[in-house]
Amino acid sequence: MNTQPLQTLPLAFMQRASKSYGDPANPVHALREITTEIHDGEFIALCGPSGSGKSTLLNLLAGIDEPVSGQVFLMGNDLAKLNDRQMARLRADAIGFVFQFFNLLPVLSVFDNVYYPLMLNGFRRHEARESVMHIIEKVGLIDHYKRQPGELSGGQQQRVAIARALVKNPRLVVADEPTGNLDTRTGEEIIDLLLAMNQELKTTFIISTHSPILRDRAKRVLLIEDGRIKDDFINA
Repeated sequence: MNTQPLQTLPLAFMQRASKSYGDPANPVHALREITTEIHDGEFIALCGPSGSGKSTLLNLLAGIDEPVSGQVFLMGNDLAKLNDRQMARLRADAIGFVFQFFNLLPVLSVFDNVYYPLMLNGFRRHEARESVMHIIEKVGLIDHYKRQPGELSGGQQQRVAIARALVKNPRLVVADEPTGNLDTRTGEEIIDLLLAMNQELKTTFIISTHSPILRDRAKRVLLIEDGRIKDDFINA
């Protein structure tokens, strides 16, 4: 009897997903029938001009927003079939987020900012200490773990945000302009760190960016314009 090899499901899959806002009679189309796959271990730069739909695409992938038509699958789940609690649990367990403006809690130390998502998942501080200190060391901040964000540079704050995204060992990290608030040199250092974490941890990254450096160094580029995928290619 002939047997066919099992095919691995993509980590995320969008099938003709569209998103619009405003008056249904005169909608603003943010995304138009997006179809794409994302696989485990990929490092993807999502590129395009402002207003092209990059952030909207990230929000659909992470279940923060819903398409008006089409389907979004994440880790084998049809997101339209999950209730709010199930979607929140999927995000808490399997997705990390990195933002342009860091979104750190200013009254907490580096340690406690990184620990925060584990705390929300029910881990006590002493139980989480080894994991938190391990990822803080990996992002190069072991000497600063007691400091508060206001005592750090912008690049150091973004390293804290990356550690926070990675501490729960997510399968997917969604990053929205992570170098957009940094100078060129610091931005390159953050790109180096993201690539190193992708290589070492095999975590999947999809990153919206205007950075030509990140676009050139990403393993795969999705180019989006006017809510449509204009190009999808692998960097040589």
